[in-house]
Amino acid sequence: MTSGQRITKLRKERDLQQKEVAAAIGMNRIVLNRIELGKRPLRDDEAIALADFFHVTTDYLLKGIPPLSGNKKGVRIPVLGRVVAGIPLEAIQEILDYEEITPELAKTGEFFALQVHGASMEPTLKEGDVVIVRKQSNVDSGDIAIVLINGNDATVKEVKESPAGITLIGHNVAAYSPQFYSNKDIEQLPIQIIGKVVEMRRKF
Repeated sequence: MTSGQRITKLRKERDLQQKEVAAAIGMNRIVLNRIELGKRPLRDDEAIALADFFHVTTDYLLKGIPPLSGNKKGVRIPVLGRVVAGIPLEAIQEILDYEEITPELAKTGEFFALQVHGASMEPTLKEGDVVIVRKQSNVDSGDIAIVLINGNDATVKEVKESPAGITLIGHNVAAYSPQFYSNKDIEQLPIQIIGKVVEMRRKF
């Protein structure tokens, strides 16, 4: 089953039309239709929004990995309040909570969770949301990543790559203008990608 087919299944189980789902997450209905038909890939930010709407995991939408069942023990990872350059993640004392990820996901890398602060990624990510992050130093253009700028606290932004450098994009354009960093900036500041956001969890 493809991502689009899983979205269709979830939508029909809830007796919803495409226009209702699209309107709820701020997506064009034609785009949602193309995703469901398999004519367009599902982007990470769209997967996060749809997973939140349907109350499922992004792993289920993107890869078909089911949520934890009662007889399968999850892997606990720490929820950090902040990440600073030069401090190993395992040495950070500010652990706010713990989240569980599936054993299947845990096998794909090293993970931590980070609590979102600020409104720069709204409506995709809101203040207090928890993102599940796979540690990696590179991401694909269009991914949502955890980025360290000049050794300060980590920021959560969409990353757009180009031959000249990278642009960090906040989805709340009223609060955060896209910031471009040249290849020289990346080396000198520095700009460091420390992980890819693979899932979002929101508590009500």
